[in-house]
Amino acid sequence: METWDKNLCSPSVVRELLAKYHLAPKKGFGQNFLINSRIPQEIAESSVPEEAWNGSCAQPLYALEIGPGLGAMTRHLSALYDRVAAVEIDRGLIPLLEETLADCTNVQVINEDFMKLDVPGFLEQQFGGGAVHVCANLPYYITTPILMKLLEAQKPSQPPRIQSVTILVQTEVADRLCAPAGSVAYGAITAAVRLAGTAKKLFSVSAGNFLPQPKVASSVVQVQLYPNGIRDVIDGLPSDDATLDALIERAKELISLGFGQRRKTLVNALASAYTREAVTAALEKLNLRADIRGEKLSAEQFVALACQLT
Repeated sequence: METWDKNLCSPSVVRELLAKYHLAPKKGFGQNFLINSRIPQEIAESSVPEEAWNGSCAQPLYALEIGPGLGAMTRHLSALYDRVAAVEIDRGLIPLLEETLADCTNVQVINEDFMKLDVPGFLEQQFGGGAVHVCANLPYYITTPILMKLLEAQKPSQPPRIQSVTILVQTEVADRLCAPAGSVAYGAITAAVRLAGTAKKLFSVSAGNFLPQPKVASSVVQVQLYPNGIRDVIDGLPSDDATLDALIERAKELISLGFGQRRKTLVNALASAYTREAVTAALEKLNLRADIRGEKLSAEQFVALACQLT
């Protein structure tokens, strides 16, 4: 089989391929193709777990890519992982990917809308029982829904099937994901992510690295999920898995309510679900002020509050 030898990040190659298949970047799908070959290589390499680099990983390595585009990052993932499943919503790109990935025999391209997939079932179908690492250049308009769909596919009480999520996103989103509690950038997505893992910004990517060029800067951020579930980071949680999973769902609801009306105190923001007396008493037990706002609470404090409000 002939090996693909063109640079998929070359602007001329990108234009040539799009013209060959009568395609153009679709704004509706948030398509911005990388034209700096160093970027997809660094993203792909960043997604590989440390134990794979030092030779201590005894299990096969599996990658899930969402939105492979022309296949530039997919090719790097193919060289680094034992198996890659690439989910592409744009039916027009499928013939193109068949050409650019023809020699990547460990890659399976699936023409589906990721947001409509049953993630646990899909992972089982593609990878069996193995652990998975997600790597993607996500469309900006749907970054948060995709990330939350990935994280919510994991039960908080269990070791996650998805061990890490390495994504290229708008810098504003990256800052929000990594923000400390109480900061201006800290929001509901920050707290919700921290119920599943820890987020870290890896490096920045300027707008000039894309075709077409977006109007905002981008960054690569990585979420490392807790290896054994949320018990890794919070002590004293229920020993029963079902009880713990229900508790974390309540904490997520509190986060949603608490950030839904940021200018309100937590007592007022939760008024639709709990009495003022109950919330005030719960905050007092946690040594928190009665007039505190939701953005001041860490993810761990939301879990503690959920314990008090059962």
